[in-house]
Parts: sequence; C-alpha cells; structure tokens
Amino acid sequence: MYNQDPNAWPPKILLFGILPSILSIILLFLTAKGKEFVDSLPPKNLTYLNIVRIPVEMVLYWLFLQKAIPELMTFEGRNYDILAGITAPFVAYFGWTKGRISGLGILVWNFICLGLVINIVVNAFLSAPSPIQQFAFEQPNITILNFPFSWLPTFIVPLVLFGHFTSIRQLIKANGKNTLIPS
Repeated sequence: MYNQDPNAWPPKILLFGILPSILSIILLFLTAKGKEFVDSLPPKNLTYLNIVRIPVEMVLYWLFLQKAIPELMTFEGRNYDILAGITAPFVAYFGWTKGRISGLGILVWNFICLGLVINIVVNAFLSAPSPIQQFAFEQPNITILNFPFSWLPTFIVPLVLFGHFTSIRQLIKANGKNTLIPS
C-alpha cells in the first residue's frame, strides 16, 4: 500500500501509518485516562524495551548491504541509535534495579536516546523517495515502504518514542515530588 505512489503528497506511510500512531500517543498524554495509563507503566520495563533497537539496527545494516537503504541509515553512517539499545540493559539494571544511577542520570539518558531516535527518523524521512527527499538519491530509503519493514516507522519507532516520553514524564513527575530516584 505505501509503495504504490512514493511521490504522493503527503506520503501514504505518513498519512496512514505514522500519523495514527503519533495521534494515539498524543491522546494518551492529553486525556485523564491516558495519563493514568502512562503513569502506571513500569519504568524499568520501558527502559528494557530499548533493547529492540539492537536487532533493528542489525536489520538496517543488512538492508544497506542489500542496497535497500542508504548507508546514512546505519551505524556506519549517521545512525547511532544502536547505542541506546546497547546501554538500555545497563541503565535498567544499574538504574532501576540497583539504584546506582540517579533519576537525573536516567532522565539524561532518556533525552539522549530520544535525540538518537529523532536523528534517524529525520534522516530516514529525508532519504525516502518523496517530493521532499533531501538525501541518498543514489540509494533512497525504499524498504520502509514495504511490509514487514513498514512496521519500523509505523509501530516500532512510535513505541520507542512512547517509551521515552513516558519515562521522561514519570521521572519529571517524580522530581516534582522530590523522589527523583529509581525504585
């Protein structure tokens, strides 16, 4: 569905895949029941969730080797998102389980990892064949328009974003109560 007309504006993947996920996240953070749900999620599990970034980065590298995505979307290019996946189990264990990383440290880690995912999202979006493509004309990002790889921008990335936004909200909220320490 997404690859039928890559030059359509707005891109179909954005309109029918990414936008609904982003609107769902926004609704969760704006409604009372949504905030209640967000605040009930275990922050340690949200941190461990970031381990998914390791196999994603391995698949992206494999796709680059198959000439299906540009190098800039890999850890050999502009994508350092794998660092979030590698550090996640350490932050979860030493931060949330052992309490050896302060809440402020975990908050900073979440902001850094949020920046990493935003970096690759922008590079991937501007590398995809569309009227606003800015990068990778020699090898555009064609794979994300095809199943199952379309799950990356429509499900996995929004889930990772949701995890960071939730963790950041919980840590800032705990700081307001002077309890910015992992429990």
